[in-house]
This record gives sequence, C-alpha cells and structure tokens, in this order.
Amino acid sequence: MQNQQIKSSRIPFIQAMIDAGCTDVVTRAELDEICESTGMFVWPPAWIVKDKSRRAGRGLYDVPEIGILKSGGTTAPVKSAEVIPAEVAQDVANNASQDAVATIPAIDQSLNFAMGMTGGERETLVPSVSGGFVRWGHFKDIETIIKANLNQNIFITGLSGNGKTLMVEQVCAKLKKECYRVNITRQTDEDDLLGGFRLINGNTVWQDGPVVAAMKNGGVLLLDEIDLGSANLMCLQPVLEGKGVYLKKINQWVTPSNGFCVFATANTKGRGSDDGKFIGTGIMNEAMLDRFPLTFEQPYPTKATEKKILVKAGCDDEDFAKHLTQWAEIIRKSYYEGAVEDIISTRRLVDIVNTNNIFNDKTKAINLCLSRFDDDTKEAFLNLYSKVDAEINMGDDDENETASAPQGNECPF
Repeated sequence: MQNQQIKSSRIPFIQAMIDAGCTDVVTRAELDEICESTGMFVWPPAWIVKDKSRRAGRGLYDVPEIGILKSGGTTAPVKSAEVIPAEVAQDVANNASQDAVATIPAIDQSLNFAMGMTGGERETLVPSVSGGFVRWGHFKDIETIIKANLNQNIFITGLSGNGKTLMVEQVCAKLKKECYRVNITRQTDEDDLLGGFRLINGNTVWQDGPVVAAMKNGGVLLLDEIDLGSANLMCLQPVLEGKGVYLKKINQWVTPSNGFCVFATANTKGRGSDDGKFIGTGIMNEAMLDRFPLTFEQPYPTKATEKKILVKAGCDDEDFAKHLTQWAEIIRKSYYEGAVEDIISTRRLVDIVNTNNIFNDKTKAINLCLSRFDDDTKEAFLNLYSKVDAEINMGDDDENETASAPQGNECPF
C-alpha cells in the first residue's frame, strides 16, 4: 500500500485478525470466525470481501494491512497513538468512510443513543434534581428498591398527573443513578427498545437501544405509559425474567449488570380503560404483567402534601395554595363517586400556579387551565372555586347569594 497508511476505521478488524494469528492471506472461514468469536463485528467488512483486487483464490483474501500494522506501518491520523474502541467509534462517526459497513464493536456502542450523532463525550443520564419536588407516597420504598441493587421489576399505576414518573426520576436523581426513560406508544417496537442499525455519516452502525444500554450499565429502565404499547413489547420478556436478551441481528447475548431494574408506569393496571378516559390504553398480555411482581398504586397526594408541592412550585400565596388543594379534593371526591367525569390533577394545580406567576391574575390562570374541559364542566369547576375562595367570584351566581364552600358530603355539582 502506498505510504503504508491504513484507514483508522479499519484498524479494529485488522487488529482482531492479528490477534487471531492470521497471515496476510486470510480465508473467509477465518473472517467469519473472528466475527463470531469476538462479537465485535456484524460480518466481515466490505473493504475485504467486496474488493475484487484482494481475491487471492477461492475463499482467500489478500490483506497486506496485517503485515503493515505488525511492522509498525503508519495509519491515517487518529486522535491518539493507542486506538481503543470508544475512540474508534468517535473516529468512524466523524469520517465519511468509503466502507459499506462500519464494523464498530456493538458492546462499545451501548450508549450511542445518549450521545450526539457525531459521537463525543458520553452524556450523563442521571436526572437533574428538581428543587420543587416534594418527597411523598412511595418515594422511600422506590429508593429502597433501587438501593438494593437487585434486578427487580416494578409496576406503578395511578391516575394522570399524580407524579408517578417524576417520583422514579427524582429517586434516581437523589441516588445519582442513570435513568433510561422510554415513552411507550403503539408504534414502539423491538428496534426502538433493543437497538438496530443506524446510518451515520454514510456508515451503517449498530446502536444499542435504551433497554440494552440500561442492562449493560446497571441503570434504571423506565417504561413510561406501558399500557399504550402493543404486542411488540413482548420482546422484553427475557429482560423482565432477568436472564438477559439475545440480539439476533449482531449475534450477541447481553446479560443485565448489577443494579439494573425495570419500572413501568401506567394509568391503568394493564386491563384497559372502561370509562374511555385513557384512550389508546390496551389490555396487556398476562404473561408480561405476571413478570412484574411488585405493583404500587399511586393516589393523589393529601391536601397538606399537595399544598407543599404548590408552594415549592412557586406559589408564594399560601391561602391560594390552600384554596386550590381544597377545591381539587372536592372535585376528586365527586369524581370517585361518579358525580363528575373529569378530575383536577396535581399537575394541573401546578399549571395554575405557574400561569398565575406569569399573569399575576388568579382568575385568568384558573380559566386558562380549565379551558381544556367542555363548557359545562368548566363552568361547574369555576363556580365551585368561587365557593371555596370567597375573594374570587368566577361563576354566574346572583350577587346577593352568599358563596360558601360545600359542607360535609354535599356534592357541589
């Protein structure tokens, strides 16, 4: 080879051939054996098997780069003299190689999805600590489970906007544990979860999906809204069994590292939504549900806890926070009794606080945050709030009517 230069993207495979004791003429069987035994490459690189000028006979290929590398021949510029897989991955991502397939070690690509498409420093997947978060409910139990460093599966169910996902993320933030969150939809499939081949700068590169990356790095896998998924999620069965998973596309078996665990959140218990409130949720496969031994039922927080949440969210008017939580509690009781079809979540209360901080207008904030409901529900909720907070009259009540909060079990609707 002129100037005895070797493309840096080819070095990993050449080094593997040297380690296997290959000479400058290799057989197809030797190439296949290197791919299978190392698990580093998908198949023999095209720059060897597709280059007719390298044919040295039937099933034989001339690879003079082996001798060049052995004798200390130079290579195309790389970032350092010692080429390690992570640096090779960086180099291949940055260079438009002529190779048909970039043979990057799959095991060293476990975090590609968390990096920029051009590579670079590995980004941390530890969630940021939320200054406005209030620890309540199952927080301590979730923390205990994650600190146990065991391969465990946990299902968390509860109505929308009560902090299921945030709780898991904030436990991970406290423990400085990586959290691989995947929002499940009907279209989520094996390729999204386990990984697949991606075209990067003209190179076809295998990239591990979030499930495999979490397994390899002992992180927390958070399957958000799992009841929105399809039968495609059954590819996770061996993962949920704790045995590992076989990546058939690259012929690699991956076992979970210590600390890997799976959390799934859902608005239902995997049985669908009879009331039609959670459109798109389906009946989950019993075999999958049975692989979640622990289930936490997440309610809305108590009034006292919810008031703390609103204050930490930026509500500097404690009376306003008190009135909002009292208002939400009455609506929730009516919802559970079947008197109304809609509910006020903790998330919506925080939205009202944030909107009020923007406009400095409580009436406007509540109106804007209730406009998603139908007219009758919105009017009923507004009238109720005017009865809870005597300083604000949002309803169409007669001016001489005294506004007062509902007493006892009296239904306000």
